[in-house]
Amino acid sequence: MDDNKSTPGKSPGRWNRLADFRLDAMSGPAGSVGAIVVGLLFGLIILYISNPDKAIDGFLCILTGGLTRGGLRGVGQVLYFATPIIMTGLSVGFAFKTNLFNIGTPGQYIMGAYAAVLVGVTGTGIPDSIHWVVALLAACVAGGLWAVLPGVLKAFLNVNEVISCIMMNYIGMYLVNYLIISNKSLYNQLTSRTMAVPAEANIPKMGLNQIFPNSSVNGGIIIALVLAVLMYIILQKTKFGYELKACGFNRDASRYAGINEKRSVILSMVIAGGLAGIGGALFYLAGSGTYIDVVDVLAEAGFDGIPVALLGLSNPIGVVLAGIFIAYITVGGTYMQLYSFVPEIIDIIVSAIIYFSAFALIFRFLLQRIAGRKRGEAQ
Repeated sequence: MDDNKSTPGKSPGRWNRLADFRLDAMSGPAGSVGAIVVGLLFGLIILYISNPDKAIDGFLCILTGGLTRGGLRGVGQVLYFATPIIMTGLSVGFAFKTNLFNIGTPGQYIMGAYAAVLVGVTGTGIPDSIHWVVALLAACVAGGLWAVLPGVLKAFLNVNEVISCIMMNYIGMYLVNYLIISNKSLYNQLTSRTMAVPAEANIPKMGLNQIFPNSSVNGGIIIALVLAVLMYIILQKTKFGYELKACGFNRDASRYAGINEKRSVILSMVIAGGLAGIGGALFYLAGSGTYIDVVDVLAEAGFDGIPVALLGLSNPIGVVLAGIFIAYITVGGTYMQLYSFVPEIIDIIVSAIIYFSAFALIFRFLLQRIAGRKRGEAQ
């Protein structure tokens, strides 16, 4: 039957067009925007339950706090907080494109951070002009190497990468703690954290301190944006990116087409790990009094990459926008104590956004099933 024709009591052409429109909406930016709106409204309800008199003021603080209260400094702080989560979002999103769930970003992030701080603190003899570059490259290598094992296990033994990545997260956390404590030139016993990275190893401001005075922003945000564009070009414009995505869609078909799917899986994990490692370096080389604390807690910035990648639809450009949004509401949330609210309300809102994004994916799957059934009936 022609898809554009209808029979009495049935309009398959109209149904197909409606289903396609709904699928496009849920799989495109509209689905992410809808999840953000619903998540914010959920946060407003929580604020009303907590303190009805200050709910509107607290909600407006979330929406405008990063701009109206901080001015240009607030914008700089948004970019500063966005930098590491953009990188971890790129890490998760890049792996998503090849149908891999890289939940190992916390381990890769802290390994990269340790390598960067180690080079920054103990790397004597490195010229000041390239000290931060060497530290950044060390972080990229450390993060990439930490993702090799999950990639190999997935490629050759089909071990679920979620399980192996979680394992590597905790190994990385405790290994970094041990390495810091055992290195006397790196460990500060009084504060139980690393020594301060010297100024010559910090990432340069690149003129951003003039644009956003009194903020912590530095050239790290520029590096993150450049890497996002590079990842977009690799995925969309190169043969290598096509092979990675092809393996993500169907590994068996890719193998039949002559693509080395095992190599693609491993390289995808290594690149994702390298991006997460760079994220750790960009945060701890920022020169804003950041240290690696010896604590038994996984790096929060690593997990922040998951909602960023989800909201950004695993598109590098979308990840940048999602990372800036998460950082924006986070900065706004820091002012909520003025209205007797705890900043953790932002965590609730972000969690709600994640859940509603997941619901959108579930509805998309159901619509695909229904649309497929309707098309089958129409033929």
